[in-house]
Amino acid sequence: MKNPAITLEDRYCAHNYQPLPVVLSSGQGIWLRDQDGKRYMDMMSAYSAVSFGHSHPALVAALTKQAGQLAVTSRAFYTDQLGPFLQLLCEMTGMPKALPMNSGAEAVETAIKAARKWGYKVKGIADQSAEIIVCRGNFAGRTTTIVGFSSEPQYRDGFGPFAGGFVSVPFGDADALEKAITPNTAAFLVEPIQGEAGIIVPPEGYLKKCREICDRHNVLLICDEVQTGLGRTGRLLASEHDGIKPDGLILGKALGGGLLAVSAFLAREDLMAVFAPGDHGSTFGGNPLAAAVGQAALRLLRDEKLADTAQRLGERMLAGLRAIQHPAIRAIRGRGLLIGMDLDPAVITAREFCERLMQQGILTKDTHDTVVRFAPPLIITADEIDAALTTIRHVFETLSTAVPLTEKSYA
Repeated sequence: MKNPAITLEDRYCAHNYQPLPVVLSSGQGIWLRDQDGKRYMDMMSAYSAVSFGHSHPALVAALTKQAGQLAVTSRAFYTDQLGPFLQLLCEMTGMPKALPMNSGAEAVETAIKAARKWGYKVKGIADQSAEIIVCRGNFAGRTTTIVGFSSEPQYRDGFGPFAGGFVSVPFGDADALEKAITPNTAAFLVEPIQGEAGIIVPPEGYLKKCREICDRHNVLLICDEVQTGLGRTGRLLASEHDGIKPDGLILGKALGGGLLAVSAFLAREDLMAVFAPGDHGSTFGGNPLAAAVGQAALRLLRDEKLADTAQRLGERMLAGLRAIQHPAIRAIRGRGLLIGMDLDPAVITAREFCERLMQQGILTKDTHDTVVRFAPPLIITADEIDAALTTIRHVFETLSTAVPLTEKSYA
């Protein structure tokens, strides 16, 4: 008999997701509990939005304190929370200006508007001719503009016509980027690691080459770090692995501490200067509640050195997964605590593997039918990583091994 909560959600909610059949009712740290009290290890962190774990006391305290004082005013007025939040955000990232928004997709849309206007007003591109280069396999959100430059057929099917002005190149190929640049190119928008595509890590030095190419051609380099930013890959920003600084930076997910939707577009001075009052805005963007929680999240990330934790424990988990050596595993990819396990669907689909993990007390989600993601909260411990690896090994041991070994890729 179907759970009443699942029946109710199926009845009234649009079927735009296919959740695993578990009904969660509480969470603390890296742990979630269902309605029956069964405990599950969260190895997904809401696509990295819950990087600090569930109901972190410091973040809940910041939320409740600010909620009792002032929550939303709109940007029609100044507040005592936004300035300190953006100051800390800019100081930690090394970017001089920030524009607060809510969802990651909104921040991406903000970056697109900024890049186009910069192209016209600063670079001198002819009106209505600006182009932005993106990568195949990208995922930046679900608005019609964003899905318009997706290479995933399902994301586009039935939602056109789409906005023009986007050129797609292979991810990880700096030469292809340079060949695609024209006098109308305003920006290159790129994820340092492609998350939704299956945790695809580009070749070492890729972003550094892209930085050099963009500099030569006066093209903006904008890094979408909504999923990879704020400690997830073992550095504050994933772009730091290549030692580069983007002209524009998009952050979200973990910025809200797992409690609110908080995002921001950060940029160099001349790029952000294209916005004048009335050009862009958001009723909820930069609200005092979001600013208070965002500031508390940033302080927690910095003071607890969680990026270092992600680096150290990510190496531990990658090593543990690679040691499993099961024939169903085609590849293990990742950096820090953003890891993808690519499975052979002839042996087991990623969805089925996630269902088996759920039965064993671990929750995560597949992507593109073949990749299981592992992205636990950054507060996870070494013992908990080891416990997860033991469970993962156990699930593999329950599978048939009568399958020929295939060549594995450990990018």
